[in-house]
Amino acid sequence: MAATKPPSCSTRLRSPATTAACFLPASLLLFLLLLLLRRPPMGSFPPTIPGGPVSSRRAELYGRMARDLDERGAAFLDGGETSQSLTLSELFDTRDGAVVPMLKAANPPVRANVLYLDPEFASVISKAVKEVFLPYFNQAIWFQNMSIYHFSMFHTSHHLEPIVATEDEIEAEVDAVKRVTDDVCPLKIILDQVVLTSTGVLLGLWQVESGTDPADIRSRLREALPRAPQKQLYDPVMLHTSLARILGHPKLPQEGNAQSLDHVKFFHDLVAQVNSKIRGFQATVKELWFVEEYDVLALALNGKMKVRRLQFGCKEGQGNGKI
Repeated sequence: MAATKPPSCSTRLRSPATTAACFLPASLLLFLLLLLLRRPPMGSFPPTIPGGPVSSRRAELYGRMARDLDERGAAFLDGGETSQSLTLSELFDTRDGAVVPMLKAANPPVRANVLYLDPEFASVISKAVKEVFLPYFNQAIWFQNMSIYHFSMFHTSHHLEPIVATEDEIEAEVDAVKRVTDDVCPLKIILDQVVLTSTGVLLGLWQVESGTDPADIRSRLREALPRAPQKQLYDPVMLHTSLARILGHPKLPQEGNAQSLDHVKFFHDLVAQVNSKIRGFQATVKELWFVEEYDVLALALNGKMKVRRLQFGCKEGQGNGKI
């Protein structure tokens, strides 16, 4: 059987691709081929969010969270529990006139991936929150440490589904997360609003102006960490920072009548004051932390933890990775 003759550039009928190949130097063709081989296939990190634009879904979620206090009232004034079913009295104590956390060992430790907010930005928010709330809750409020303001993204082990891992397995998780952060672009974010929940947590809720969207980051982490719990703790589009937790009743001026106080209106007024100071505040997020929390709620309570700081590797002009 005669061998098949390879196509020639002198052939009369050529496809567009063949035509291009005939006029490109061999070195350039090799370079283009390598680029195609290195490029991740379309849909490598598919969005996990159904429906409309992420920013719209985020706004809808924040609207529901803002209504929580109206719908459920200030339940935290009657005690209340944290997200881990711990009472406030189990987490906090008062010593020498100051609120202090009662740290408890986490067994096994929680492993969390969080975005980190630099104190350059966190200090502005912390100052505004303290100016408004501290006069009324001197010994009945816990303020988030501004040096570890963070946005929870994705857990590889949490209290609802603990996944024990060896040191080698944890290091493999860190390596997998680093491969994700190498392609993540810094986020430029804007504070959409501050809200107070019915459980007494003061939250900063953020929108994303540019950079890799948190929903996309979570999707990439899900693919990179297949052993992680299927049930994660937060809505995929949510970008929030815990600012403070109210632990008791407000201290009112002498002329104030605690029994006749409309608590919901009172708290709405305080939140409105905070929003008037910092709503629309802009910040930049440039790194992700892989955190092993050796104490329960270590990130929230200044507990014992091990942190790996991973810088975002996306450079300007590489695309923003938004979904």
